Amino acid sequence: MNLGKFIIKKATFGIATMVVVSFLIFLALEVNIEEVAVKVLGQYSTPEQRAAWLLENGYTDPFLVRYLRWLGGFVVGEWGQSTYFRAPVMDVLLPRLGASAVLAGGALLVIVTFGLTLGVLAGMRPGSLLDRVVSVFSVITTSIPDFASAVFLSAIFVFWLGVLPGASTMISGFSLKELILPVSVLGLYSMGYLARVTRASMADVMSTHYIRTARLKGASLSRMVLRHALRNALITPVTVIMLQLPWLLSGVIVVEVFYAYKGFGSLLYDAALNQDIYLIEACAMISVLVVVLSQIFSDLLYGWLNPRIQLGEKS
Repeated sequence: MNLGKFIIKKATFGIATMVVVSFLIFLALEVNIEEVAVKVLGQYSTPEQRAAWLLENGYTDPFLVRYLRWLGGFVVGEWGQSTYFRAPVMDVLLPRLGASAVLAGGALLVIVTFGLTLGVLAGMRPGSLLDRVVSVFSVITTSIPDFASAVFLSAIFVFWLGVLPGASTMISGFSLKELILPVSVLGLYSMGYLARVTRASMADVMSTHYIRTARLKGASLSRMVLRHALRNALITPVTVIMLQLPWLLSGVIVVEVFYAYKGFGSLLYDAALNQDIYLIEACAMISVLVVVLSQIFSDLLYGWLNPRIQLGEKS
């Protein structure tokens, strides 16, 4: 399957997935129109006000008609009005999504840099002291949840040493110092997990026949790793890295709320807490879009790393 057909196939599947998920989201949030009116107008609104609002906004139409109208509006960027922030959903969501992209990008840089490096170094010499140290580090970091890491790191660097700020509000503009703790908390767990996966993959590749042949021919360890082992060893870690993208988008909720970071996660938290129905719908659709795009990109990278597997035929 060529690249064009593969992208079309994956895009078609992704669009179908988003349509199904959008229907489930709309069904869960807007099947009861009386609840929608209460959430939008407030619990102290009168029945007459709710009835007038429902009629004005087309909620007396059949459910399927309302869903198709909402879906069409979402496609063209009409995401509704946030009842909590009193502003268009798109105006509220896009800046927060950009802020979370900065946070997730920093965390992904830490995860990939340190996770791959530690995993490759440990897998080059299985059973060595470095391998044991990396394994212990990986087990410890993957055993500690995000909220515990946030408390632990804050206790050390904020309250004990006093070298880092305890909040990442970015009130005075972008601050690299305020990003250190949130990025560290997000990176620790996934860094250890990626290191373990990379170490196992690297150790498997280093025991293959072509690596043994290269070793018998007198090839240096660095040459064997860089020219023969590394590309094949990265196949599984690349899949893990791509899976971190949707996790980072949802996993930032705890970190952003803990550090008062104004990003996508804290926005979704505020929307759920205040029953901001249109904002919840938009956040859910953005999350699905990120998952779909990350899966397509993962398959493209998989095919590049392993040319023996044709695009679209990966199990």
